Amino acid sequence: MYKKELKVLQKKGRLRKREIYDNFIDLASNDYLCLSENRHIRQKAFEKALNLPSHGAKASQLVNGYTQIHKEFEEYLCTLNNFENGIVLGSGFLANLALFELVRKKDLALIDEEYHASGILGSKMSQGEIRFFKHNDLYDLMQKSSDYKNFNRVFVFTEGIFSMRGDKVKKEITDYAQQIGTLIIDEAHSVGICGKRLLGITDEYNLNPSKTVKMGTLGKALGSYGAYILSNKEITEFLINKAKSIIYTTALSPVDILLAKSALEEIQKNIDFYKEKINDKISTFKTESLIKIIEANHINELMNKKKELQNQNILIGAIRPPTVKIPIFRIILRTCINNDIIQKTINFLENK
Repeated sequence: MYKKELKVLQKKGRLRKREIYDNFIDLASNDYLCLSENRHIRQKAFEKALNLPSHGAKASQLVNGYTQIHKEFEEYLCTLNNFENGIVLGSGFLANLALFELVRKKDLALIDEEYHASGILGSKMSQGEIRFFKHNDLYDLMQKSSDYKNFNRVFVFTEGIFSMRGDKVKKEITDYAQQIGTLIIDEAHSVGICGKRLLGITDEYNLNPSKTVKMGTLGKALGSYGAYILSNKEITEFLINKAKSIIYTTALSPVDILLAKSALEEIQKNIDFYKEKINDKISTFKTESLIKIIEANHINELMNKKKELQNQNILIGAIRPPTVKIPIFRIILRTCINNDIIQKTINFLENK
């Protein structure tokens, strides 16, 4: 049925395949703080999970998939982040789909052109007017929003740390967004990485929670799976009643939540330790985050060098178009990986 399309992808070097990667030096995953490998976190979560009546969510949150575990975690997130209300979801992808349900008729959504693919898909299902602005460009954002007063509601969508660039959203962007409307910030790659309490850009920039909707994931720095949206009570209630990716999806497993909460408690308990590890990587490799991007000349070079590194037992991200405009090597500066190994990997990739 799809042989021709698959052949075209293969010819262009864009054919994707799943592979099992065991026992590699992992410079590819988003497990930034290596917490998914922390046995203490796992033990703590599993001990609690064994006392639960069920380890599965079993149904939508609006049927009987919402448990005391979900409620307590949402309250913990709200307290930590100084938000009024929150909701836990199955994944960051589902969360971004839900967020675009907020954009109704006669509303305006302004989206950074580098926003995650889940948000781009969500925008296509939105009822409001959608405009994209140049990446991290305040002037272009201001130009695109010059008539913002003509709309009922205005939303600016951006990321805390951009997953395919590794750069932070500029504070001038977040400040302006809160001046003209509501800032919606995807903190998937910034929670656990920056801020006074390692809670992300909302923490680092001290953003006004009444003017902000925050999305964070549990599957990256927290080493588990799932996502959450923090906002005011009205927005949470609206999402529960209107967001299809909440209403018609089985709730997140309580076990995933326990793992994430255990990881978040670990970070808060040993915050200076993790800050030191993060700052060491950022200062050593001169980045804004724990993502290091190196451009490749072409797809063949990208895939060949990835394979050569695999032969040396090192795994990196090799990102191809259309995910990015030009092929890139994506190296995750995981805090448990020796700097010498990372530097040798970077040297190899930069050697054209």
